[in-house]
Amino acid sequence: MDLTNKLCVVTGANSGIGKETARAFAQQEAYVVMICRNEQRARTAKKEIINSTGHTGIEIVLADLTVQQDVRQAADQIIQQFDRVDILVNNAGIIPDDRQETVDGIEKTLAINHLAPFLLTNLLLDHLQKAEQGRIVNVSSEVHRVGASIFDLDNIQLKDNYTPMKAYGLSKLCNIMFTHQLAKRTTDTSITANCLHPGVVNTQLAEEANWIMKFFYWIGKPFMKSPQSGAETIIYLSTSDEVRDISGKYFKNQKEASPASIAYDDVISEKLWEQSEELTDLS
Repeated sequence: MDLTNKLCVVTGANSGIGKETARAFAQQEAYVVMICRNEQRARTAKKEIINSTGHTGIEIVLADLTVQQDVRQAADQIIQQFDRVDILVNNAGIIPDDRQETVDGIEKTLAINHLAPFLLTNLLLDHLQKAEQGRIVNVSSEVHRVGASIFDLDNIQLKDNYTPMKAYGLSKLCNIMFTHQLAKRTTDTSITANCLHPGVVNTQLAEEANWIMKFFYWIGKPFMKSPQSGAETIIYLSTSDEVRDISGKYFKNQKEASPASIAYDDVISEKLWEQSEELTDLS
């Protein structure tokens, strides 16, 4: 797909695979909207991308994805400023060090990793439908299998038996369930929605994790993918004609893969959607 003058929105675009995704879009002369929390990091990343690509069509939208009002304001800004969205990449994610709740009273991992993309995508859906072929790409993880083993809609925020890895795995499972359900709901539109495992990538994902998680992350760095390599499947799902008519699927290494069986469960993913609507006041 020719990205010239296409509008591409990337969350968490100031570092890691988000920045490399934004850079790849800029190299193909797309207009890139970087949704970032930290203004200084965002400006630094934008400057680096412009310097390396020579492409200046890059906009920063500031939003703290733990705050639903920020997500709504980011969506409003995009809707007011642009007539459509061609590609939306929900990339931003964290592994916190302990159980925290946001200002909206939501467990932080679920808030950033699942509810923020759920809300942002729904708010931008009309704009995605205005594109010739709107593509939604959600960054999940193989760690979703940890979430699959403990998934309980009555304990979706892990008020009981919380650990950072359980919370992360649960949120990544929610990404796949969301993608599956979103594909069903956009069947009769030009929109496709897919998700992926980017690999174990050397990024700032564990920046807010506890010291044990940071230690294991540090010793594993020599074996991790580079952010550029981690972004490859995102770029593939965003631009390749091979997946033009594929929606609701999970990918690894640019190939369709099988997630945990619960991820494609129609009944459970429908219930998760309904609960997500309630938690984001979309219902």
